[in-house]
Amino acid sequence: MVRSRHYYIRKFHRYFGVILGIQFLFWTLGGLYFSWNDIDKVHGDHLRKEKRYLPAALNLVSPQIPLRELQATTAVDSINSIQLVEVLGLPTYQIRYFSKEDTTQNAQQGDAHGGGHAGASSKVQLANATTGQLMAPLNKETAVQVALNNVVAPAQVEKVEYLTEVGGHHEYREKPLPAWAVTFSEPNCTVYVSAELGTFQAIRHNQWRMFDFLWMLHTMDFQTRDNIGNLLLKAFSFFGLITVLSGFVLYFVSSSAMRKVKKKAGSHRV
Repeated sequence: MVRSRHYYIRKFHRYFGVILGIQFLFWTLGGLYFSWNDIDKVHGDHLRKEKRYLPAALNLVSPQIPLRELQATTAVDSINSIQLVEVLGLPTYQIRYFSKEDTTQNAQQGDAHGGGHAGASSKVQLANATTGQLMAPLNKETAVQVALNNVVAPAQVEKVEYLTEVGGHHEYREKPLPAWAVTFSEPNCTVYVSAELGTFQAIRHNQWRMFDFLWMLHTMDFQTRDNIGNLLLKAFSFFGLITVLSGFVLYFVSSSAMRKVKKKAGSHRV
């Protein structure tokens, strides 16, 4: 028995439709969730206090003062940036720098890539901007206070964790480490504070976590969740297009109007 091309098109469309239909369902559910949720609430803006700014009338010392103190104890190679931030109401310098040891080692490993800083990560030193005194990274108590200053009241601390590394699926991925994770029972959220930067970094709650899970299904990146150019997504997008086109072809070749046209063409040949 000779199979018609209708049969093979129908077979292809049916099986690929079932396989791709599951992913289409995930894409649709994700799209509905993304479009029906306020992105500001997903980011947790409604759980944060209004951002505080430093007053203009400040008596600040030159960044050169803490920089010289840092150079007295650390082999500073170059400065990445110096930024003025607020840490618990205190004007604070964030000094980002490269050490000579790191840049020398990096240059030996990758001279061919051009420059000893390529791929090297800058270190951070905090300093009191009113006195120039160097500051240690945030301890547990200070980090909790920073978190309390950023989350709406009433705030009940449930637990505090110190993070030195996170996995690709962690809700604090691709953020500065080490960090303090301060979990609140009320409101139900976790605030992440960078120990070295001394500042609030992110707030995570259930609405964000659902968004993140659906985003993983949407991008089909089951390793890091954020790579929208992965091979699996490209393959499913391509086969999804083929499946849709096969549906149009199947409709066209099996429609009653098409059969009538073929029938008339055949009668004219006779």
